[in-house]
Amino acid sequence: MRRLFWLAMGITIGALVVRKLGRAAEKMTPAGIGGSIAEGLRDLAEAIGDFGADIRDAMAEREQELRAGTGLDAPLPTGDEVQLPTRRGGAHSA
Repeated sequence: MRRLFWLAMGITIGALVVRKLGRAAEKMTPAGIGGSIAEGLRDLAEAIGDFGADIRDAMAEREQELRAGTGLDAPLPTGDEVQLPTRRGGAHSA
């Protein structure tokens, strides 16, 4: 019975080692390396996209703050409310 247990244990460990070595060997092939590089580039592109979205959100928020602070979003005056500057006597008056 003990021998059967140790035989099963050896077969199981051997199978796990072979699978692990097979995966490691596949990662070292040109296709495996290319897949790793492609996955890394996808992750990088996603991170850059997220960063750009965060920047755009922060820019929009800051623009709203600046517009509110400077009054750029205030309604324009109507015709009766507009006052044009007048000239007071000078060399160029007709």
